[in-house]
Amino acid sequence: MRPTIKRRTTSRGTTIMLDYDFMRTAFAASAIVALMAGSVGYFLVLRGQTFAGHALAHVGFTGATGAVLVGVSPMWGLVALTLAGGVAMGLLGERLAERDVAIGVVLSVSLGTGLLFLHFFTATASAATALLFGNVLGVDEATLWVLLGLAAVTLAGLAALSRPLLFASLQPELAEARGVNIRLISVLFLALAALAVAASTQIVGVLLVFTLMVGPAAAAQKLTGRLMAGLLLSMALALAQAWAGVALAWWTDWPTSFWIAALSGAVYLAAALR
Repeated sequence: MRPTIKRRTTSRGTTIMLDYDFMRTAFAASAIVALMAGSVGYFLVLRGQTFAGHALAHVGFTGATGAVLVGVSPMWGLVALTLAGGVAMGLLGERLAERDVAIGVVLSVSLGTGLLFLHFFTATASAATALLFGNVLGVDEATLWVLLGLAAVTLAGLAALSRPLLFASLQPELAEARGVNIRLISVLFLALAALAVAASTQIVGVLLVFTLMVGPAAAAQKLTGRLMAGLLLSMALALAQAWAGVALAWWTDWPTSFWIAALSGAVYLAAALR
């Protein structure tokens, strides 16, 4: 549930957002997730695997609802099944023709299972809405530490994998001829993407993962063709959009996910027009 906001104002009538613990937690959580999503999302767009990110989010929803049914924290169900889905997609197909089929198979199975779980899902409507659309203002300190751990693993793994991943993404035939294990690279990268997707759903929900995973990365690649500059720009855009979304949600009392999605779309449109 979203915390009840009792705003304290200064003598000038200016609301101090950071006086509240849940707002500080929201800014910290959105920063952690944005940096992770911006970096992983850059390679997702570069590799043409944005559909995979979308599919993994739906896989995660199935894991979260399944975890609730067995009395486990939905966060752990989300992470576990999303990670399993990412590994399965990587194992089933790396080449473009195989990849779409593999993603479609994993997505259809997970959605079918998710429908079954929803049939038995007896939680309140607000809990289901939080899974679908995210609720960054409801992130507690324990979840914040989980997000920090996921980010540390994801960013460290991406740094270690970046060179062969870039080689396999831009020149897959040449990389394979040079002895790079393309399928292993795909499995490892999609596993990292799965962790980033699982974290992103805590902020923007299952249905709006694209706003942080794809929007900033796609805009960055429109603005620069340089790898490092594009990667840093993607992370910066994701962070700016996430923080601006939290701030605008505070001032307007509109959903944070809406603002992040709107900003992501506006930034991408501006980059595309440029």
